[in-house]
Amino acid sequence: MASAAQSNTVVGADYGDAQQVLDALRMTPWLKGLDEKTLRALTGISRVFRAAEGTLLCEEGEPADELFIVLDGQVAVLAQAANGTSAVVEVLDAGASIGLSSVLAGLPRLMTARVVRSSRLISVDGQSLQALAAREPSLVTVLLRAEAEDFKSLVQQVCDLKLRTTAQRLAVYLLSLSPEKTSNTTALRLPFDKRLLAARLGCRQENLSRAFAALRNLGVETHGARVILHDIARLRDYALPDEAMDKVTA
Repeated sequence: MASAAQSNTVVGADYGDAQQVLDALRMTPWLKGLDEKTLRALTGISRVFRAAEGTLLCEEGEPADELFIVLDGQVAVLAQAANGTSAVVEVLDAGASIGLSSVLAGLPRLMTARVVRSSRLISVDGQSLQALAAREPSLVTVLLRAEAEDFKSLVQQVCDLKLRTTAQRLAVYLLSLSPEKTSNTTALRLPFDKRLLAARLGCRQENLSRAFAALRNLGVETHGARVILHDIARLRDYALPDEAMDKVTA
């Protein structure tokens, strides 16, 4: 498990005994289908650690020798162009995995991962994971399902960029943060700064500002990181979020 050690930032120390690692794996939604025997075998090749904000977990192009799973905090996944320009592909929260396809295929990493908010993560040794998957069919099923979810998320992001304006993408994102399911009004906080939000939405900061301005007419009020949605139904009709899009394209 050399990736974190090879980075320029020291990753937080391992902590917790085997039971705590097992409990952490049980907290991971996409591992819930695993039987107890396989889950305990996975515990033996895993560790839990904490990483401070700014920690470089892994870099694009390096060997994918460990799988990361986010337990809490936030990690930005970035891609880099040949000229050195980088872009945020996704900001990952609890339950997300980092580098699953590269680890399973034994290929170099496709993206860089950096902690943007102090995080607790699981690290699973890559070679040991491959060996365990070869012995345990139930693990293969779980990993394939996780890969399918990652691919679905990537397709949705591509569709977002192709089919929605910046303002619509912002509206979809704000709706995804809304805790309210019945009320037409809610207040929420942006989970990270607007610079990172702009990168996540695939736009420049000035375009994000224009998008927020466009959404004011749809009842979106902002006070720094605090956002109030005054008319969720109208915002949903404007943005056509993914659940509605699925019905249209089914």
